[in-house]
Amino acid sequence: MASTLVVLKFHTPEGASKGMEIAIGLQKQHLLEIEDAAIVSWPEGKKKPKTIHGQGACGGAWYGAFWGMLFGCIFFVPFLGAAFGAAMGALSGAFADYGIGNDFLEKVRGQVTEGTSALFLLNGQATTDRVVEAFKEAPEFEVISTNLSHEDEAKLKDAFAH
Repeated sequence: MASTLVVLKFHTPEGASKGMEIAIGLQKQHLLEIEDAAIVSWPEGKKKPKTIHGQGACGGAWYGAFWGMLFGCIFFVPFLGAAFGAAMGALSGAFADYGIGNDFLEKVRGQVTEGTSALFLLNGQATTDRVVEAFKEAPEFEVISTNLSHEDEAKLKDAFAH
């Protein structure tokens, strides 16, 4: 089964950490297979977000590079200028296997802003109904993006709609 990248946006800088706790609990119950995870937290008054990779999830050096490149493309390119942006744009082709294109980058960049946070989960298998039920206990959030089929993504967004 292919990996799925799910991005959940929380309406507070601390929300994604709470979401990560839920995800780790689900993994311990063998209801969610987390290949890797990362959190982006952007407190009020800060010029750029803080990124945290692999809290309690598997992960490894490859994923560290993956998250670093991804977050560089999303959050730091606008601050680093056009020449660096062109170089990062060339690297963004590496994300194609995960369904990550320019639309994804722009969507996350536009929604994860000061005062919010996001949980990025790279998942294998999941017991969907149990995962959805557990995440109903999470602070208010929305599904920003996945690389699921349109039908499955719509089901997921419907399930998580508050």
